[in-house]
Amino acid sequence: MVCFSIAAVYPIARERLDSIFMPESESKDKRTQGKRRSDISILEQITPLARQINCLDIQRIAELCVTGIPELVKVRFASVYVLDETSNILHLLRHNHPYLINKIVSLNQNPPSPMVMAVRSKGIILTEDIDSHQKPMIRKSQRRFLENYATKSCLILPLVCQERVVGVLNLADRTGSRFFRQEDIALVELLGQLVGASIGNIKLFEKTQRQATTDGLTGLANHRTFYEMLERELWRSRRYGGHISVIMVDVDNLKKINDTYGHRVGDKAIRQVSQKIKQCIRQIDTAARYGGDEFAVILPNTSLAEAVVVAERMVEVVSRSTLAADEHEIPLSISVGLGQYDCHSRPEDITSRSDQALYTAKQAGKNTVRIFEPCK
Repeated sequence: MVCFSIAAVYPIARERLDSIFMPESESKDKRTQGKRRSDISILEQITPLARQINCLDIQRIAELCVTGIPELVKVRFASVYVLDETSNILHLLRHNHPYLINKIVSLNQNPPSPMVMAVRSKGIILTEDIDSHQKPMIRKSQRRFLENYATKSCLILPLVCQERVVGVLNLADRTGSRFFRQEDIALVELLGQLVGASIGNIKLFEKTQRQATTDGLTGLANHRTFYEMLERELWRSRRYGGHISVIMVDVDNLKKINDTYGHRVGDKAIRQVSQKIKQCIRQIDTAARYGGDEFAVILPNTSLAEAVVVAERMVEVVSRSTLAADEHEIPLSISVGLGQYDCHSRPEDITSRSDQALYTAKQAGKNTVRIFEPCK
């Protein structure tokens, strides 16, 4: 899962920084002695920072980007953005500016800002004087916050992991010098590689976690996660009181859809029903694909009457929708069973009883709701 590591940084650091600090014209002995001193000095600076960056805590990494790295290369202002690849938008993660800056930056903007240019090129953009900078040309309309800086130099570094941009680091206002030195740029690039790798690792870790807890077809919680959430809600009701309502949903006539139009259309029907179910519930509720064409929904702290309203809304919303396939409009419907349970109920009993109500709904002609009625 690791894209880049500290162990990989050090050899690159030595080679890159040696070429900066040790010109070819120096004597061999002097270069050797200087190389040892340079190695020690550079490693002493980057080792603690690199170790802290190499983690799975995105907020910790962001804090180091706007404190540790600016201190190392002596700049006043820093900001770090993370890229949402699905929307092509850079989201501000952290900054140390004493004024407001853009919270989001779209990669589709035209003309592109320097940040967007850096992302597109995957290369560092260094401006020593923004007024006279030629490549890329930076228009005045793109310099909304220019008056807030003491110097006209800035450095924009795309954060890359495995050839994919995952964010951007901006550094501005050098202290003690107007311009960034070569060694500063080398350090920023090296640390930027580690930051990019760490952010990439976090994204990969989060994706793996989502895949472990969600159903791949619908994006809802999977069977295992459903039971984990049910156990958690039962524990909460034991501690704080209240009841839990659980709804079981089954897609009507899915076998007929599969036999007539194929399983890909059947999968499309399952996805569409799952979306309709999500539209009918709250954020605190848990919707899961229980298995096959069956769904389960946990409604914490919800009365039976309230759960019936939710269930009837699901039936109505699904029945008003159709599935487009091969120039056909396929009607959809669901059968729903539900019940209300107290903290003394077992998870297996809860799903079994709501399933009994679902079976009753199926027997009643489908496209309807039935409530579990305990025997007296």
